[in-house]
Amino acid sequence: MRSSGSADADFTAFVEGAQPRLSRVAVLLTGNRSTAEDLVQEALIRTYLHWDKVRPEGAYAYTRRTLVNLNTDRWRRRHLEPVLGDLADDRASGAASRAYATVDHRDDIVSELAGLTARERSIIVLRYYLDLTERQVAEELEISVGTVKSTCSRALARLGSQRVGEGRLS
Repeated sequence: MRSSGSADADFTAFVEGAQPRLSRVAVLLTGNRSTAEDLVQEALIRTYLHWDKVRPEGAYAYTRRTLVNLNTDRWRRRHLEPVLGDLADDRASGAASRAYATVDHRDDIVSELAGLTARERSIIVLRYYLDLTERQVAEELEISVGTVKSTCSRALARLGSQRVGEGRLS
């Protein structure tokens, strides 16, 4: 068991290292910067409350799973599709380009993901952005591997038809 001072220092170091990655995942899941920030903060709070039980090597996975679960709860509760929120404001301010400099065409990706259902978006982000296996995605979302496969296939088809419809594919 970690001492209180050591635990706080460990958690602070974890947050500093993991928050940028968690924020990127949250923006891709929600399509809305303010909702994403709220989800990340709530996930970090929940992680902190259980920090004495979280293994350091599993802290990111634990917090990411909490983030995904919070997002799933949010869209199940509201039955609303997240919309592309304040990302245009971010682009105008230049803040997003600095924060996401390593992600090419971030606005295009988020716009395309916004056309998917919340479940499709979650599966695509977990499967291809976080590079989880179908089994890991199924475990994370508490659904069957078959549901992951079929939903992923439909989502990729929708993304492909969006791209063709906009003349971006030959």
